[in-house]
Amino acid sequence: MLPILLLLLSPASAWIPVHEWESGNVTASVGESGQCVCHVYLPKITFPADRVEHMQQVSHDLILEVDIQMNKMISYVGTLEGYLKELSDLTVRVSMLESSADKYIKLDFELLRIELREFEVLVSQLKDSLNSTSPMFDSLYIEIRNMTLIVNQLETFDKSNLEVIRLEFAKLQKKLEECQKDHDVIKPDIGNCNRTGIMSIGKPMVVQLNAHLNAGYQYGGWGKDSKPVRGYESMYFYGAYTSYYIYDFYLYSNYENLILRSALKHHDLPRGWEGTGNNYIVHSNTIYYQHNTPFSMSKLNLTTAKYDYRVIPSASASFSYSYSPHQNMDFSADENGLWVMYATEASKGKIVIAKIDEKSFGIENEWSTTAYKQLAGNAFMACGVMYATRSVDLTTEEIFYAYDTRTNEEKHLSIHFSKFQEKYTNLHYNPTDQKLYMYNNGYYVSYNVRFDK
Repeated sequence: MLPILLLLLSPASAWIPVHEWESGNVTASVGESGQCVCHVYLPKITFPADRVEHMQQVSHDLILEVDIQMNKMISYVGTLEGYLKELSDLTVRVSMLESSADKYIKLDFELLRIELREFEVLVSQLKDSLNSTSPMFDSLYIEIRNMTLIVNQLETFDKSNLEVIRLEFAKLQKKLEECQKDHDVIKPDIGNCNRTGIMSIGKPMVVQLNAHLNAGYQYGGWGKDSKPVRGYESMYFYGAYTSYYIYDFYLYSNYENLILRSALKHHDLPRGWEGTGNNYIVHSNTIYYQHNTPFSMSKLNLTTAKYDYRVIPSASASFSYSYSPHQNMDFSADENGLWVMYATEASKGKIVIAKIDEKSFGIENEWSTTAYKQLAGNAFMACGVMYATRSVDLTTEEIFYAYDTRTNEEKHLSIHFSKFQEKYTNLHYNPTDQKLYMYNNGYYVSYNVRFDK
């Protein structure tokens, strides 16, 4: 017979083995009947569930820590890549500068030379027109020559420092303007309209190329607030683009900062408030311009940054001035208030003058003229009289028509004045200094207006 193997799972055996074989918790013996008996002893301790749970928590914490460290590594790598790109860009710029520093500042110095040559021409014109031998003109010639030498020296020895030369340039421009004022034959009577109308327009004062230093920005405007609020009496504005659209405006605290291109504020027109036409002005710290959709007159309050618009039902978008498309609404301000000029289908393209109520932003009254808008270069208001201009030749403009809103009388005139270049997109009169401000194909130009008393 084969021996029978018994496996007893018991915490202890009551048998007394005759022959035992032990191995850990397992023992083997021969029972009384000669059978083989195996005894397996299990420990009495319970399963360590708490230790397993602790091990699982530690494992989870370790996984989180690994994730955190991996994310940090990814961030470090991204930052490192950014630094490497900046370093690469800087290396390229340094290489360019070492090869030719003129690539960075050649345009600025060339523009300064052009502007200085223009100054010399203006001084000559002013001297000839006044038939004067004043020592002030000799002083201006000397200063212009000295400025030219400074430009050349600065370009040679210190190509990166343009601030000094621009400050000197601003001083020179201001001196020339003061010289022109001092030699005016007729002193302006600011704020009064005891006169019969415009007698003549002075010589053009070419201030400089626009703040973008780009002749391609030929559509735009510049000037002063025609009714400045307290604290902003010296503020200038500028806005321009490569097309007739209006996207933004720059404000300058004074004349010097305008020349130095140091803007006080920059207003980007938000989407939906863009304009067209470039016939805008600043009046009582508010910019008035032509709105796109809907076709209307619009305004931006520079104090509150609030926008508003008003539709003029009769105003047509089909008639523009001859120098630029979409110049449908032309804003103007004079001693009598705020105006807008446009053409209507009923007027068959002839200019209509409208007086704006500043509080309600509506139309107070309208006057119909016989001047065709499409034949005019531009128009402006002065003492309640609308003056329309047209081209005579490439360098000469003419005021050919006037309409007086006080008497409802019109006149045909022939008042010539010079222009720097053939086309311009903004011409308006400012009653605070009795000047015309023109944006002439990318350049700031101004004129003194002389009235017949």
